[in-house]
Amino acid sequence: MTHYPFAAIVGADDLALALILTTVSPDVGGVLVRGEKGTAKSTMVRALADILPTQAVVEGCRFACDPAAPDPACPDGPHPATAPSAMRPARLVELPVGATEDRVTGSLDLGKALGAGETAFEPGLLAAAHRGLLYVDEVNLLHDHLVDLLLDAAAMGRNTVERDGVSVTHAARLVLVGTMNPEEGELRPQLLDRFGLTVEVVASRDPAQRVEVVRRRLAFDADPQGFSDAYAAEQAAVRARLSAAQARLASVDLSDWALAKIATVCAGFDVDGMRADIVTARAARAHAAWAGRPSVTRADIRVAARLALPHRRRRKPFDAPGLDEDLLDRLLGDDDLPDPDTDPTPDPDIDPDPQSPPPDPGSDDPDDEPLDEPEPTETTDTHTPPTGPDDASDHAPEPPADTTSEPHPPADVPADPEPTDPHAPAPVGVAAAAQPYRVRALTVRGVGAGAAGKRSRAITSWGRTIGATRTGPGRLHLPATLSAAAPHQRERGRTVDEGAPGRDQHEPTVRRPARVVITKDDLRHTVTQGREANLVLVAVDASGSMGARQRMREVKTAVLSLLADAYQRRDRVGVVTFRGHEATLALPPTHSVEAAAACLTDLPHGGRTPLAEGLLTAARTLELEHLRDPRRRALLVLVTDGRATSGADAVERARWVADRWPGTGVHAVVIDCESGRFRLGLAAELAARMGAEHLPLGAVAADQLADIIRDRRAA
Repeated sequence: MTHYPFAAIVGADDLALALILTTVSPDVGGVLVRGEKGTAKSTMVRALADILPTQAVVEGCRFACDPAAPDPACPDGPHPATAPSAMRPARLVELPVGATEDRVTGSLDLGKALGAGETAFEPGLLAAAHRGLLYVDEVNLLHDHLVDLLLDAAAMGRNTVERDGVSVTHAARLVLVGTMNPEEGELRPQLLDRFGLTVEVVASRDPAQRVEVVRRRLAFDADPQGFSDAYAAEQAAVRARLSAAQARLASVDLSDWALAKIATVCAGFDVDGMRADIVTARAARAHAAWAGRPSVTRADIRVAARLALPHRRRRKPFDAPGLDEDLLDRLLGDDDLPDPDTDPTPDPDIDPDPQSPPPDPGSDDPDDEPLDEPEPTETTDTHTPPTGPDDASDHAPEPPADTTSEPHPPADVPADPEPTDPHAPAPVGVAAAAQPYRVRALTVRGVGAGAAGKRSRAITSWGRTIGATRTGPGRLHLPATLSAAAPHQRERGRTVDEGAPGRDQHEPTVRRPARVVITKDDLRHTVTQGREANLVLVAVDASGSMGARQRMREVKTAVLSLLADAYQRRDRVGVVTFRGHEATLALPPTHSVEAAAACLTDLPHGGRTPLAEGLLTAARTLELEHLRDPRRRALLVLVTDGRATSGADAVERARWVADRWPGTGVHAVVIDCESGRFRLGLAAELAARMGAEHLPLGAVAADQLADIIRDRRAA
């Protein structure tokens, strides 16, 4: 199959450079590519494999050992120095989203175990990707424990398997590349930090560049081989330069000055831990090797920091990764120590950035002119505009001071109540949320069978073993299989005759099975119980009765906290809002919790309360989602004070819908937002009719001690 040439890709310079650096030095830890759909993420990763230098491997070794330095612990070894070798292209191994742990790391060879009674190891995808590329598309949809396995192997360069009677370790030095669409949800910060570099890819807004992208793609589709041949010389040049950089890497000097500058940059961006410093140092050395320099300079550190720090800077819950390059330039500015390589002698034919045009003489390159020294107290990103809900609350305009002689209304009276005249225009306001907090765990009753996650109990492919079954997708339960086969060994054919030693040949012989005979009916599969991800649909009452400024602020804060919890538990989320005379699906169910937070931040409040319409819209949304994914169970979180005031017979219609809610089979939680001295208990009555859990707004926050006790009892 002919892949699109790496040298022909237009408008993805940062991605090309990140892939090159992690290929020059796999110790960097791989690349995470974040970007919207249709930005050539997968195309460039597949194209990278074609420019990797060919490699020598030991013939017959399933783990692709290098003949010059074979792995001493190779399961197919030891390999003598005279072992025959062969040349082959570097491999590109693609990991499907539905892969299981044993397929990734390797497992017991069932054919040999059941057929010949031998304990043998069957290599997985990590072994196949050794000394090559492991590509994971939609890595954010992969289960967290598999991402952990991949990142551990990429960081340590080894894969260790201790399972099913197999104890194996082998080399797994690979370049890990993951791509993701942020609209489908984010990786947890702990997993983001494990990727060495990250690149944000967006489509070019330059019409001329877009035209060139389309022109080249159409030419490739019309004649793939001819198009590739046209770029053969450029491909060979990049391949040769990459090979030279790999050979030069070990000799690149990383001076004390460079280490101090890297530490200054990482501390200035207030990143957690020391992984950022290590990755930046490795990436800077790789860039110096790629540029043909003998030692690391400011330019190398700047490029490395731009790729290694955006996903590691300390962020608020719904902020997107990013880096303030003005702060980076100030942190890299001149100091008392000179740049150790101000006049390097690189290869004149080498350009530090692949596919990039010559530098503009008028550009603000930090290596061309001195920059201001950073302020001693400036350690955070002060130039990034506020994007999260915390920032929105900090910068929200305060209400004007009351200059009249009218007394203030009591605290329990809404500031913008529902209008008494049904034809009068409804007052509308927007309240800002405060900082989200940790919420108590809301789960769906019973045991499900959905996609693995961290919310409700479910039978999953990963978790605590609770039994065995004849059928199912689980891995083989060896003890249960042997137990099922044991009672049938006497009547199963394969036996041998053994004469009793020291006895006459005419005496009876002893018949013994030659081996354990296992049939298909004996096979048992592991049943494991873990946690599943759910669909969390948040229905928010945004009517005038909810519109007291402080109360709506508390409601938004609680809902944002629930969304942050859903992000950590890998749920899909959707938002339904209802106010005035209608309900709206403000956000169709998605993995992007950031989109849900943005939808809620700008949510206005005011008008009457169409409670029945809100419940019906939620029911229709959940029914449609159930048809799309029957295994994913849903949780409705209804945030309301229980009032119903919109339309004819508003209360009776709301009660009619609530009484029929148990028939949907969807577990619901009603968060009661009623406040004040005199409470009607409408939300509690609504919860009882729906068969839902009733939770006062003030009880949404988690009791950490109670959660710890509950988790220990569950374990």
